Amino acid sequence: MKLVSYLFNESERLAMYVDGRLYDLEELHPDLPQNMNMFLHYWDDFYQMALKLEQAVKDGKVSPAKGFDYASATVLAPVTSPPSCRDGYAFRQHVAAARRNRKVPMIEEFDQYPIIYMTNHLSIQGPGDIICMPDHFEKLDFELEAAIVISKPGRNIRAAEADQYIAGLMIMNDMSARRLQMEEMLLNLGPCKGKDFSTVIGPWLVTLDELENFEIPAKENHIGKSWNLRMQCRVNGVQVSDGNIGDMDWTFAEIIERASYGVTLHAGDVIGSGTVGTGCFLELNGTGKLNDPNYQEQWLKEGDVVELEIDGLGILTNTIVREDDDFSILAQKKNTQPAN
Repeated sequence: MKLVSYLFNESERLAMYVDGRLYDLEELHPDLPQNMNMFLHYWDDFYQMALKLEQAVKDGKVSPAKGFDYASATVLAPVTSPPSCRDGYAFRQHVAAARRNRKVPMIEEFDQYPIIYMTNHLSIQGPGDIICMPDHFEKLDFELEAAIVISKPGRNIRAAEADQYIAGLMIMNDMSARRLQMEEMLLNLGPCKGKDFSTVIGPWLVTLDELENFEIPAKENHIGKSWNLRMQCRVNGVQVSDGNIGDMDWTFAEIIERASYGVTLHAGDVIGSGTVGTGCFLELNGTGKLNDPNYQEQWLKEGDVVELEIDGLGILTNTIVREDDDFSILAQKKNTQPAN
């Protein structure tokens, strides 16, 4: 089942996507909720009911007139206001390539435990314009990722049970302003301003029942579900990235185990996979320059159209737009030297 949040009369509504049409859940059955937040908070009550209605639509027992064209909708992020948003670092290929490009050895801790960081859950957005300040355009980058949504509260969740807490999968674009990120991370505190302006998810949330035929074993010595789902990025119609969710070394189940240690995860929490191998310009540019000193770096610019596509999860499309404000925090840096 594909669940879509959309805007109607300035209110967030929840629908299911079937064959190019959206069917508002509350219109299908008055007991179903109006929005994704309520659906997730009562997941066990609503999920099976919604699945039966989806089957009724597919079987022709519900008239297509009950729905409307997906293309006519103002589509929002599947979860518009998650309680939190975490991002992982699950693809060894990406980490190894990034470290190789910086001429540093692969860090052995990657294979010991999954890591995550907290990002700005209030900067979540769906398809459409990504509004960027001048400093964001200093090496503006996409990150091709998958993400999960938590379906019920849990604390100290073991990896062996963690897949039961996943409502579904979706595409994530962890937008990154690399100059801001690289400068502030010299202080070893985290990416913050390089990441907090936009995290894109969507276009819909795909529940795990729809992905059963794509399931594959986790990598050796790992626990949890994995899926054979190709991941691609195109910028202005030109493909730049190609990977697979099945390349994740750490599973979402293992990431949930670590994220929930001593902490309660809540329904609606979003957790990203981290960047797939080849899944950002930072990695691609580094590899290009390593192989060719004359390689010309590419970064996102105003007007670029970014399409992230994952098999079974759809296509997430955004356009890069410049905010009408010339303020620069990079220009505010102090250049004085500390006293001896």
